[in-house]
Amino acid sequence: MSDGMRVSEPRVLMVDDEKTVADAYALRLEDVAEVTVAYSGEAALDTVDNGRVPDVVLLDRHMPAMSGDEVLGRIRERELETRVIMVTAIDPDLDVLDMPFDDYLSKPVDRADVIAAVDQQCQVLAYELLGEYFRIESTRAVVTAQLPAEDLEDDGELADIEARLSVVEERVRSLLPEAEEMLSSFDGIDRNEY
Repeated sequence: MSDGMRVSEPRVLMVDDEKTVADAYALRLEDVAEVTVAYSGEAALDTVDNGRVPDVVLLDRHMPAMSGDEVLGRIRERELETRVIMVTAIDPDLDVLDMPFDDYLSKPVDRADVIAAVDQQCQVLAYELLGEYFRIESTRAVVTAQLPAEDLEDDGELADIEARLSVVEERVRSLLPEAEEMLSSFDGIDRNEY
């Protein structure tokens, strides 16, 4: 970890149609994050659809063909587990009240502020995912403790829960340095019948 980041290497998607601007922001994050750059809204959506979901999307609002507002809407429609920070030269107006972004930064944004905003959003995401992990794991633990093994062997729903649990656990571990301690203390609770 460096520059005050709690997360060791978050996945960030930088989206801006101005190549020099997008590349400049990517450079500001290159030693603290795994950064992918998209130079259009369409490229951004292709990236989130065809690769690993980024932890944070840095998104310009004013882009030709597909605006950042449209990209934001489509990301939210897909229910992706990502945080979106608008990084834009457009001064916010009352229209932002209905926009489902997680943070809004007005350009230009210095390196320290970009890093701090990404780190904050990663922490929020980590705790959201941790809550999901606890919910799924407690459900899985109760079901496996209470039902006979033969009922569980061919249960596709339980297999889906365990697969989702694995994905969430991996993301929590990558985002939260203290994840090991938190996950093991939760797993240590006996949820069997007394």
